[in-house]
Amino acid sequence: MLDENLPTFFFRPSSDNPLKSFLYFTHHGSEPAPEYLFQKVDPALPQSKNKYASALGDPVAQDVIFGEVLIEPEFQQPTLSAAEIRAQNGVTPPPVPLIPDGFTIQLYNPDQQVTVRGEKSAWTGKESWEFEMPQQSFRRPSASKLDRQRSDEVIASLAPKTVFKWKRDGKFSKDMTCYMTGTSVNGKKSKDPDITVAMFKHGREHAITIYEPNLQRVEVEDRKGLEVVFLLSAEVIREIYLSPSRDSFNISGVAPGRRKNSRPHPGTSSSPTPASHVMSGAMGNVPPAKTTSPLTQQPTPPLGPSDQAAIDAETRRLQAIVEQEEREREKRDRAEQRRIKRMLEEEERERQRREAEVAKETERLRREYGVEGQDFGPPPALPPRSTAGPSSRDAGRPPAQSPRPNAGQSSFEPPPRPSSAEPRTHGGGLSRLLHLGSPQPQSQPRKDGRRRGHSSEGPNMLKKKSTLF
Repeated sequence: MLDENLPTFFFRPSSDNPLKSFLYFTHHGSEPAPEYLFQKVDPALPQSKNKYASALGDPVAQDVIFGEVLIEPEFQQPTLSAAEIRAQNGVTPPPVPLIPDGFTIQLYNPDQQVTVRGEKSAWTGKESWEFEMPQQSFRRPSASKLDRQRSDEVIASLAPKTVFKWKRDGKFSKDMTCYMTGTSVNGKKSKDPDITVAMFKHGREHAITIYEPNLQRVEVEDRKGLEVVFLLSAEVIREIYLSPSRDSFNISGVAPGRRKNSRPHPGTSSSPTPASHVMSGAMGNVPPAKTTSPLTQQPTPPLGPSDQAAIDAETRRLQAIVEQEEREREKRDRAEQRRIKRMLEEEERERQRREAEVAKETERLRREYGVEGQDFGPPPALPPRSTAGPSSRDAGRPPAQSPRPNAGQSSFEPPPRPSSAEPRTHGGGLSRLLHLGSPQPQSQPRKDGRRRGHSSEGPNMLKKKSTLF
């Protein structure tokens, strides 16, 4: 219990009927007292087969129903493998029900239908169930006959609605919290901050707590109907989605067994519920059947020779099918292995053929062009580098510039002789390139046909060093 001062409803199963549960109400720490009766339809009735039906009524006058739920699921034939069919001896399995995404709660006095739609978050995987309650459910006093002739469903469809949503507290938790999330007018919803209005606690004695401080912010005229929707929707969600039983939709038609150590109270009748007490939407006005299920009347008869022969023949047929599938699978595997082996051999032959073509073309080019003329010999030797540095006297002095020629002097020099006419010097073409590339001083017109800088100048003449070496 969250707080004993808050309104809380406890679900306690009945001791004499496993299809009924009493809802005990406590508030401000009061002693729990029965407030509602939650009952499910008798699965032995033919009208309840393949259906889920439950109702919330009065604990004393059990023919008074405040609201009910009827779910008729769709069925689908399961798809089984050959091994599963062989395990079941070839017997076709029964169809399985598909759990619907939502259900509808039918309220009475005034008549109103509340649709509960389920959804699952793609990010967190948490499930939630949303429903809407009209803000105005009762007719206003009017002297007009037209107003009195209008049905309650028309009034509820035109009124603004308040949106509520049951959310699971966690992906693996079975506890839920109901929030008021906004309003809806003509199908257009407006999102508001979530306001907690109810909490469901799952357990051996599950309970629903109404968060009374926030009910003042809920603009719903039918507070009793809202309470019924809280209780009925939470219990149906628990039985169908959170903790479904093996036979939630009464497929077998067998009533659940009585709990151990449970005895009926003296003076109570163990007969089925009268027709007037049964939910109208699920049962109609058909009286309950007096006979029990055929499964409990007599044991299963033994199989005759013809039936056993049919079962054996079906078993042999299934075994032959399985063996044929295995042989075909082995045949496909062997064919695939042979195909892969051939493909690898073809790739190897293609690689060898390309290598042979490359070698053949290389040999042809070698025979046609040969290797003569491709050996240029050792590279020419470079001149020795000078190791003597400039004197300290000339260290800070810039290099001497050649004098510019006078106007009367001619700067024309005869072109150099071709290298083929000169004797080959040591160092090859690189020495000649360095010799020609170095700046040469401008020479005066020759008088005696000799170079400038006669040997008479002696050691006063300095040779200019190369800019590269």
